[in-house]
Amino acid sequence: MVIRRVLAPRIDFGALRRELGLPEGFPAAAQREADEAAAAPLPTAADRTDIPFVTVDPATSRDLDQAMHLSRRPGGGYRVRYAIADVAAHVRPAGPLAEETWRRGQTVYLPDGNVPLHPHALSEGAASLLPDADRAAVLWTIDLDADGETVAVALERARVRSRAKLDYVGVQRDADAGRLPEPIALLPALGTLLTARGLRRGAVNLPLPEQDVEPDGDGWRLVLRGPGPMEDHNAQISLLTGMAAADIMLAGRVGLLRTMPPPRPEAVDRLRLAAAPLGVDWPAGRSVGEVLAALDASRPRAAAFIDQAAELMRGAAYTAFDGELPAQPEHGGVAAAYAHVTAPLRRLADRYATEVCLALHEGREVPDWARTALSKLPEVMASTDRTASAATRGAIELAEAVLLEHRVGETFSAAVLDVDAPSNGNAKPGRPPGGTVALDEPPVRARCTGELPLGERIRVRLVTADPTQRKVLFEHA
Repeated sequence: MVIRRVLAPRIDFGALRRELGLPEGFPAAAQREADEAAAAPLPTAADRTDIPFVTVDPATSRDLDQAMHLSRRPGGGYRVRYAIADVAAHVRPAGPLAEETWRRGQTVYLPDGNVPLHPHALSEGAASLLPDADRAAVLWTIDLDADGETVAVALERARVRSRAKLDYVGVQRDADAGRLPEPIALLPALGTLLTARGLRRGAVNLPLPEQDVEPDGDGWRLVLRGPGPMEDHNAQISLLTGMAAADIMLAGRVGLLRTMPPPRPEAVDRLRLAAAPLGVDWPAGRSVGEVLAALDASRPRAAAFIDQAAELMRGAAYTAFDGELPAQPEHGGVAAAYAHVTAPLRRLADRYATEVCLALHEGREVPDWARTALSKLPEVMASTDRTASAATRGAIELAEAVLLEHRVGETFSAAVLDVDAPSNGNAKPGRPPGGTVALDEPPVRARCTGELPLGERIRVRLVTADPTQRKVLFEHA
């Protein structure tokens, strides 16, 4: 669901690429291996091309990791078939391509083009689950009862064929019109069921709109959008699979989890105290996730409360284990043990966690190349997470500065999302008081100095918009 978009002039993201040290191309040996793998016949695997899978992704995406088919189980409940691109079928464990993917860690997305984990011959070609072509996949089959509880999990290497490349906007339109295609006709009902189960066990989701920069002819659009219902439902299938993967690895006592400590009680208490002043209803017995799910993020006071809730979601990491189970195996946002296995075209860790799951499910030894990698992956993924986050943040900050460069001195209406406070970790000695504001038009989020009323709408004056430093600063007017 697009909320706001504003056209920005031409922007050169080259300096940001150089600052982050992003590679411009693949080494010749790695590219050659990818080209050869793309041209090679598919490996032998179970033939599941009779299942009419579809993919659901942003309209412009071509690195398609997941394909889905949902059906009813005989006797009640649901069957989820989730095909994940089998990257290990194309990448040798110790070859030059594997070495390069370890250097990159994950795909980094920038408005003027991504920096892919794998060469496009694979990531947007032979390994991507594009429609009307046979592809190598790891197929998860997850059976749920009528209440959405998992009752059986199976996975196998398979040959699959997607029937259609669907996008979020079109799928949402079809859902609203009651004409979803058969492979995902059950997604609204199942997604709603899984979301409700998550909230009951304590899952927390921050429903803040996201900023993005998109090409628009010779210029760029600065976009603020929130996920539509179908996008949220789609995410529930990935979460379901990640939880199934975590359970397999914990039972086998070897693997790689995506972890985050549960919200600290004192942080929850502070958030509860912030609810009433911001006009947020927090009935007795309601969890944090349930309160957040009921909010309209387009309202300034609700958006400020959601921003305060972000303090609860700290400490995300990858946790490897082999033999001894982790002391804290859960992900606080999911409120369950969880693993990344559904995006191997874009994340290095998923390839290895998937291989561990396959071996454990089949009752065989985990391959040495996968097992020995587990302890090294957390550091690599943490480093590349920082790079990917810096790229996203830097691109938005640059677009904001370019968009506002010639409007210094103007005043704007803005909502106060956050104010400096020691408990938030954003009050710095010697820095003038202030906080974070979100403009209505253009959709900019930036620092503002002054004594700011949290959750209220105010007038702010633009004092700095510097594309070179990617800096935007307002003051309370």
